[in-house]
Amino acid sequence: MDMFRIGEPVADTKAPDGPIETRWERRRFEAKLVNPANRRKLTVLVVGTGLAGGSAAATLAELGYRVKSYCYQDSPRRAHSIAAQGGINAAKNYRNDGDSVHRLFYDTVKGGDFRARESNVHRLAEVSVNIIDQAVAQGVPFAREYGGLLDTRSFGGAQVQRTFYARGQTGQQLLLGAYQALERQIALGRVEMHTRHEMLELIVVDDRARGIVVRDMVTGEITTEYADAVVLASGGYGNVFYLSTNAKGCNVTATWRAHRKGAYFANPCYTQIHPTCIPVSGDHQSKLTLMSESLRNDGRVWVPKQARDDRNPADIPESERDYFLERMYPAFGNLVPRDIASRAAKNVCDSGHGVGPTGLGVYLDFADAINRLGRHTVQERYGNLFEMYERITGEDPYQVPMRIYPAVHYTMGGLWVDYDLQATIPGLFVIGEANFSDHGANRLGASALMQGLADGYFVLPNTIANYLSAGPFEAIDDNHPEVVAARADVEDRLARLLAVNGDRTVDSFHRELGQIMWEHCGMERTDAGLRKAIEQIRALREQYWRRVKVTGDADGINQSLEKAGRVADFFELAELMCVDALHRTESCGGHFRAESQTPEGEAQRDDEHFSYVAAWEFTGADQPPVLHKEDLNFEYVHPSQRSYK
Repeated sequence: MDMFRIGEPVADTKAPDGPIETRWERRRFEAKLVNPANRRKLTVLVVGTGLAGGSAAATLAELGYRVKSYCYQDSPRRAHSIAAQGGINAAKNYRNDGDSVHRLFYDTVKGGDFRARESNVHRLAEVSVNIIDQAVAQGVPFAREYGGLLDTRSFGGAQVQRTFYARGQTGQQLLLGAYQALERQIALGRVEMHTRHEMLELIVVDDRARGIVVRDMVTGEITTEYADAVVLASGGYGNVFYLSTNAKGCNVTATWRAHRKGAYFANPCYTQIHPTCIPVSGDHQSKLTLMSESLRNDGRVWVPKQARDDRNPADIPESERDYFLERMYPAFGNLVPRDIASRAAKNVCDSGHGVGPTGLGVYLDFADAINRLGRHTVQERYGNLFEMYERITGEDPYQVPMRIYPAVHYTMGGLWVDYDLQATIPGLFVIGEANFSDHGANRLGASALMQGLADGYFVLPNTIANYLSAGPFEAIDDNHPEVVAARADVEDRLARLLAVNGDRTVDSFHRELGQIMWEHCGMERTDAGLRKAIEQIRALREQYWRRVKVTGDADGINQSLEKAGRVADFFELAELMCVDALHRTESCGGHFRAESQTPEGEAQRDDEHFSYVAAWEFTGADQPPVLHKEDLNFEYVHPSQRSYK
C-alpha cells in the first residue's frame, strides 16, 4: 500500500503575532479566565506524575480545580524525571557572561536546527527565569558558589554558563520539589491520586476529550474516569528502540491511544541520541545508562590517532591522542550539541578508532581536570556520577578514562499541540516530552527539565483556563455509547493478547524491533534502509499477533500483559517513525539522512522543501497515515547552516 497521503495544512491559531517579546503576555491577557468559585466545579485528569505532570497537577489544584492524577508507578516520585542528572537551563545571567532571554531563545532555535516554532521557544526562555525562583522557594538544593549564590555550569550548544544543577541528581531534586507540592494538594483533598493505574484508552465524546480508561495494575480492574479536560504528561517513546536510557516502564501507549482517536502525532522521526552513555556490553542488557552531559564540562573526549590501538589509555601519549571534538569544533569543543557530538563519536568509531572490547566507545578523560582542580573539586561536582559508573563497569574514572558511546535518550517528536498546548482533539492537553512543541530536531542539554516545569507550573495553568471557561460540560456516565465502546476496545485488546498463547516472549519481539529501529532509523538513515525497516516491522508485527506468549490472565498483577500492550503500540509507532524519516529527505538535528550531508559530513537541511512540522493523522490500521504540514516561519532567528567551529 502507499506509505502516506498528503492532507490539508495544519496551523497554530493560538499563537499571537506582533513582537515576540510580548506574545506570551498578550496571550495570557487575551485568554478567557475561570473565576475561583467556578474552578471548584471543573475536573481535570492528569496522566503522568513526572516534572510536567506533577507540577501541573499541583498547580491546577492550588488554583482550585478538582484534579485526578494517574501514574503506573507505585509512587508519583518514581516518574522517570527523577533520572535526569545534569541540570536545568535558565536565562538568569548570574555569571554576567552575556546570557539573556534572547540568547537562550537563539541557542534553542539554532540547537534544534531551525525546526521549532519561534513563539514557543521564546516563551520557554522567558519562563525559565521563573522556574528557578519556584524551585528555590520549594527548597531544591541547587549547587552554590562560595558566596552563597546559585552556581551554574556549561552545557552543550551554548557559550554561556546557564545550567543550574544539584550535583548529578538535578532531576531527582526538582521532582521532589514538585512531588511535595503535589502531596500537599493530595493531603488537602484537592488531588485524587491513583498510583499503579495505566491509561489504556482516551474517551472522546462529541469531539472532546472527556476521560480515560485505566487498568488497575494490582487487581486488573478496568475503570472509566471522566473529566472536563484531559492532560497527558506521559513522557517520550525512546523505548521503541528497546535499548535506551529510559526507564524500562517508559512507553508510548497513552499518547498513541490518543493518536488513534484523532490527535495528530508530530515529527516522530526526531529522536535524540545522547553522546555520553555507557557502551553496550552484551546481549544480556535490557537498558542503557546515561552519563550526564555535564561531564563534558571537565572531561575531554578522545580516541587514539592510530586505528585499532588497543593499548591501555595511560600508555598512549598526548601526541598520539585525537581530541576530535576540540579539533573539529574549536569554538565549542567538547560542548557541541548532542546530535553533533554523537555523530562525531560514531564516525571515529566507524573508522576504526573506537576503544573498548567492541570498538564502539570513546574516552571521556578527567585527568586534566583532576590535575587542574584537584580530586576533591571534581568529586564535589560529579561524585555520584563517578560512583555510578564504577558500580556498573568496575572501573574507577578517577584513575582511568570513562568509556562512552551514543545511545537513544529523548524524543523531540510527540503529539501535535498548538500554542495553548492543546492537541487536535479539543480538551486534550499534552505537556512535557509527550508533546513536540519546543525543541525542533534536536534538544539542547538541560532543556528537558526546563520544558517540563515550564509547561506544568506556568504555561498549562494559564492556557487550559481558556478552554475550561466554557465548562463544566455535559455529564457522561458508563452507559454512554462512546464510553462503552472505549472500554470494550480495551477489554478486547487485552483478551486478544492473552488468547494468542504463542511460543515467543514479549521481550524477544521488543528486542528484535529495537534492533531494526537502531539499524535503520537510528543515528543514520537511508532511503533503502528505511524501506527495508518498514517491511521488516510489518512482518514482525504480523508474527507478533500469531506467536507472542503472554502468561497469566487479566485479573491481578501481570507484567507480561502490561508489556505486551505497550510493545503492540511500539510496533505501530515504529512504522510511523520510519515513514516520517523516509518522507523527510533532508538531514536536520537528530534526523540524519546519509543522502543529505555537507562535504564535511554535517547535516544538510533543505529549508525550501522541509521547513515545516510533519503532523500525522491516523486513519485506520490498514490505511496509510495522512501528513498535515505546519509551515515554520522565522522572523527573529534566520535559518543558516549550523556551525560550532
